[in-house]
Amino acid sequence: MLPFVLARIFRPTFLAVFELTNFQLGTLFTTYGIIAFLSYLFGGALADKFTARKLMTTSLLLTAGGGLVLADFPSYSTLQILFGYWGFSTIFLFWAAMIKATRNWGGKKQQGKAFGFLEGGRGIVAASIGTIGVFVFSVVLPKEVIAASFEERQLAFQAVIYATSALVAMVGLLIFFFLTEDETEDHKDIETTSWNKIKTVLQYPTVWLLILIVLCAYVGYKVTDILSLYAVDVMHFNEVDAAKVGSYQMFIRPIVCISVGSFADKSNSAFWLIRGFFILLIGTILFSSGLVAAPLNGFFLFSAIITGIGTYGLRSLYFAAIQEGQIPYSIMGTAVGIISLIGYTPDIFMGPLMGYLLDVNPGITGHQHVFMLLGAFSFIGLLAALRFKKITAIE
Repeated sequence: MLPFVLARIFRPTFLAVFELTNFQLGTLFTTYGIIAFLSYLFGGALADKFTARKLMTTSLLLTAGGGLVLADFPSYSTLQILFGYWGFSTIFLFWAAMIKATRNWGGKKQQGKAFGFLEGGRGIVAASIGTIGVFVFSVVLPKEVIAASFEERQLAFQAVIYATSALVAMVGLLIFFFLTEDETEDHKDIETTSWNKIKTVLQYPTVWLLILIVLCAYVGYKVTDILSLYAVDVMHFNEVDAAKVGSYQMFIRPIVCISVGSFADKSNSAFWLIRGFFILLIGTILFSSGLVAAPLNGFFLFSAIITGIGTYGLRSLYFAAIQEGQIPYSIMGTAVGIISLIGYTPDIFMGPLMGYLLDVNPGITGHQHVFMLLGAFSFIGLLAALRFKKITAIE
């Protein structure tokens, strides 16, 4: 919530109150991504030594603490340190523990449903907290949003940050007291960072295809960060209405993820990965065309929904497809680490790249260039998904 969702929902406000350019905000995400890059693989080893309950609780409490720093509106250099800190707290301590717990819960026959409910549940929480944030922001701001002073906007956004931090900390405590563990699972028998297992994982062609699929799909997820900014720059929404667009789009996520996850268990993940990239490609064509502009608010919302369906449908199947790719459970931790290590590199390069395109080409042109870039990745991802389906069908 704190490193990404607030900046996604309130992007125009975030840029204004911290006095950042799009490129500078992108470099913050890059700092986060670099620390996260180093954390994905090594966090897997930690998850084999400590329980998910302890790791996830610690992660959320530390992340919430970072929110207190954010609420003081620190300098750009301090924000760089803060986002690096969040890269550690949200990935090294959290990611592998969460994926492992979900993998165990899904068993052999319900991987699609397990990861679909994981993504859908995360979407419900993000949308709910996002809606609360928009409500807090609109209540604290004066009735005339456009007339609000810089200090009034900072005060309103500070209230949002405090509310979000409190909720994150509360969830950390709930996990500590209520998350149950599978005691039959041995947390010490898998060495997720051993070089032998890394070599074994890299011998699977399905791993390389999943790396490409995750990377291309995650580019789509990163591009959804700019939809609220698109609402302001191109559709001429005010900041509150733009934040509502970002929040409402998140309600698509649970519906799509849970539905796609359930359908995937009845057929196969590869089939739905292909559909996801095809739908995402349609969304990118709509935005790239330049036809999505004021006053066509309905067309804008339709295009945003199409893009959201493709993006969230793909996210629900990232790791559900591992079992379908014939990757043994004994090396799953290593596989998740390697796939995440490369697949989530858009955290490093997409932020500054989108920021550069938006700053150099103000207005609709910059947004078109961003969606053209996403279109290229969507096409590559579609080809990888088709190949993945062919290989898994043979096997």
